[in-house]
Amino acid sequence: MQWTDLDNSPETALKWHSEGNPTALATVVETWGSAPRRVGAQLVIAADGRIEGSVSGGCVEGAVIVEALEAMDEGEARLLEFGVSDEDAFAVGLACGGTIRVLVEPIGSVLPDSMLRDLVKARAQREPVAYEVNTETGHRALRRKAYSNRMRMDRSGFEEDGQTFVAVHNPPLRLIIVGAVHIAQALVPMARIAGYDPAIIDPRDAFASGARFPGETILTDWPDEAVAKLGMDTRTAVVLLTHDPKLDDPALESALKAGVFYIGALGSTRTHAKRVVRMKEAGFTDEQIAQIHGPIGLDIGATDPSEIAVAILAQMTAVLRGKA
Repeated sequence: MQWTDLDNSPETALKWHSEGNPTALATVVETWGSAPRRVGAQLVIAADGRIEGSVSGGCVEGAVIVEALEAMDEGEARLLEFGVSDEDAFAVGLACGGTIRVLVEPIGSVLPDSMLRDLVKARAQREPVAYEVNTETGHRALRRKAYSNRMRMDRSGFEEDGQTFVAVHNPPLRLIIVGAVHIAQALVPMARIAGYDPAIIDPRDAFASGARFPGETILTDWPDEAVAKLGMDTRTAVVLLTHDPKLDDPALESALKAGVFYIGALGSTRTHAKRVVRMKEAGFTDEQIAQIHGPIGLDIGATDPSEIAVAILAQMTAVLRGKA
């Protein structure tokens, strides 16, 4: 799955620069009104005319490219501001125009290639990292375990000083579902729309079939082996839907140890109470066990599989964004 907000722009910029081609990164750092792209969106410009990505959906790309080519020649950063007219906004599907600011950074002369290389490495290892740049002083740094609220909200932008811009580089969201049941069939497409990369685990061949989940990642290994193959981290949600402790518990124990951001388990309050006892017997603390959302999902009165899937995805979102 590709990076949703920043796509693969850092990787492309490093590749082109490493090939000996002067390259610059243009990043949307601020917007007003109905801006075509979110803050953090990027465009890569190479001196040989290649471009990849977008900062405006086509409204101001031409001007940004000209400025980037000049910035590469001069070896300096540029902070640009553009107004997007209503007419141009209509052309890219927006109701009205707006204003955007774009930071152009030539690789090497402005953005150190060693820093870009470290950023790309962190992204490849699914390590959350923030790129920090002071637009007045030119100070640049990669920050780990910083800007916790921005990282949780996936929100790039300027700090209160109006000078420090922070670009959030989070790994793509992942969803691991144990139990290829009807709820999973409804949840998977919903999760994809919400930006998750889902995987379904179920050793029962009758459930875990390509016909039931066309085009999706399906693992028929035992859950503890399957989650070990997939890997779990702080950008992973785990949903347990089998009702069977033999299947749910191995994945649950792995999720509790991995520090995933969300764990939800299907079952009644009585079923969850038994689950809590089993986790205590397995050596987990009350604080760890409290991370399990059971019964799963927000209480919206859901009755059928599709409504339950909505409740689960809503709860996942609330936890991710610090609202639950």
